[in-house]
Amino acid sequence: MRYFLLLIFCSVSISASAQWYKNPIEAVKYAFKKHTRYPMIANVQDNSVKKLALVKLPNDKITKAVIDVNPYALFLMEASVIKTAQHNMRFRIYNAASYNFSDLAQMYLKQNRLSEAKWYLLQSLQISRQQNDDRHTVTNLMGLATVKAGYGDYIQANQDLAEARTLAASRGLNSDVTAIEKQIRFLQDNKLNPKAEIRYAETADAGPKPANK
Repeated sequence: MRYFLLLIFCSVSISASAQWYKNPIEAVKYAFKKHTRYPMIANVQDNSVKKLALVKLPNDKITKAVIDVNPYALFLMEASVIKTAQHNMRFRIYNAASYNFSDLAQMYLKQNRLSEAKWYLLQSLQISRQQNDDRHTVTNLMGLATVKAGYGDYIQANQDLAEARTLAASRGLNSDVTAIEKQIRFLQDNKLNPKAEIRYAETADAGPKPANK
């Protein structure tokens, strides 16, 4: 019985594999058989673009749009930067806080609020010196010179610019040296011009501080 079952299984396996068997000689003959080659399809030529008329574009100059920032937008920007600076100081991210202070100072400079701009520049300058951020130190010194020139104190403004130029030259900051020399020449040319009306922190929202009579 055992041999009978073995014989049946062998016959079934032989019949199953025989249906998948393919003569290799016939396969090679089919591969090298000459097939019918049809001609290539010619490319379609479309000359419709040549029939279009040429359009001459106007050579207009794009004017630069200047968007005035309203006081409410400045208030929102100031509040956002102050909140970010407080966060960075709380978690001792002093380098980022230094840049936040200088950003606030630039905002106050644009509004001619020199007292607030000077205070934030001094804070930023102190941190940048502690962090050995020489490029930011140079930028803060240039900002302080601008504030002091706005007060009319050209002597201290030139001292800050001289310190900034020495630091920039020692660190190889050639672009900053060029900007500092340009600012020095600007101060020398505008030393005799009357300074703008200064806005103080306590009267920043009310307008320029009235002169004492």
